[in-house]
Amino acid sequence: MMTLLLRCTNVKQYIALRYLWAIRLKLPASFAFPLVFAMKAHSRQPNGVIMLPDRSFFNRLAEVARAETLPRFRSGLDVTNKLSSGFDPVTEGDRAAELAIRALIEENFPDHGILGEEHGDVGLDRDYVWVIDPIDGTRAFISGVPVWGTLIGLQKEGRAIMGMIEQPFTGERYFADENGSIYTGPEGERRLVTRQCEALSSAILFTTSPHLFAGGEMEKYREIEDQVRLFRYGCDCYAYALLAAGHIDLVIENGLKPYDVGGIIPVIEGAGGIITTWDGGRPENGGSIIAAGSRAVYEQAIAILQR
Repeated sequence: MMTLLLRCTNVKQYIALRYLWAIRLKLPASFAFPLVFAMKAHSRQPNGVIMLPDRSFFNRLAEVARAETLPRFRSGLDVTNKLSSGFDPVTEGDRAAELAIRALIEENFPDHGILGEEHGDVGLDRDYVWVIDPIDGTRAFISGVPVWGTLIGLQKEGRAIMGMIEQPFTGERYFADENGSIYTGPEGERRLVTRQCEALSSAILFTTSPHLFAGGEMEKYREIEDQVRLFRYGCDCYAYALLAAGHIDLVIENGLKPYDVGGIIPVIEGAGGIITTWDGGRPENGGSIIAAGSRAVYEQAIAILQR
C-alpha cells in the first residue's frame, strides 16, 4: 500500500488509496483525508483559476513554526543584536521558523510573493503576497514572557485578506478569513467579536511601551492614556488578540513594519474591530497604528491623534 501511495500522480488518487488503507487497517475515516487541503495546493490550477489557502493550511504553517519556536522558548538560547547602536534582538527561533513557513508556502503556492522579517522579500509585485513575522515580540520571547506570537498574513493586491496570530505556549490561535475571525485554544473554539465600549473613560488601552513615543506623538498618546479606565504595557501582538477577543478596547502603537501588522489586520477586522494608521489610512504598510474594538472608542481616540 505504501508503494502505491508513493506512485500516486494526483491528490485524488492519494486520498482514495488512503481511504482504502484506513478501511483495511480499521483506522478512523479521518485518516483518509489529512491532505484534502492539498486540492488547493497550487495557487494557479491548469484552468487558470486562482486558488487560495484555507484555514487548515494556515494551521499547518502555524505548526511548522511552532516546532521551531516553542522548543527554544525559555531555553537560554543565544540572541543576536541586529543593531550596532541600540538593541533589536533576533534569535535562532526567528530565523528557523520563518524558513519553515516560507518553505511550505513556496511548495504549495509558488506564484505568491513573500514579505518576511528575517529572510528578505520575494515577488512583492504579485497579486498575492504572504506577510510573515516568525516571532513578534522577540524581547518578550527572550525574557520568557508568553505574549509573543507568530504572525502570518495573506494580502491580495496590497490588502490584507487572511491572517493568523499564533501563541504556541498558551496553545491559542486567532484566525481570520472572509468568513470572520475564530479563536481556538484552551477555551475551545468560538467566533471572535470585539467589545462595544462606548467611551474612552470605560476603555482598556494597551501599548507595547510608552517609551517608544516621542514629541507630539507622546503628548497625544498621554492624553488618551489619561482618559481611559485602565492601561497596560508590554503585550506585543497578544494585545491585538485580546482586542479581537473582546477583552480590551484599544491598542495604540508607532514605528510598526508591514510584518508587524500583516497577520493582525484580518483578525481585528473579522471580529468587528477597526485598525488604521493614525491619519485614518489603511494599515498594511505599518507606521503609527490604532486598533479599536468599537467605532465610538476609535473616533474619540483618533480625534486626539489627528490634532
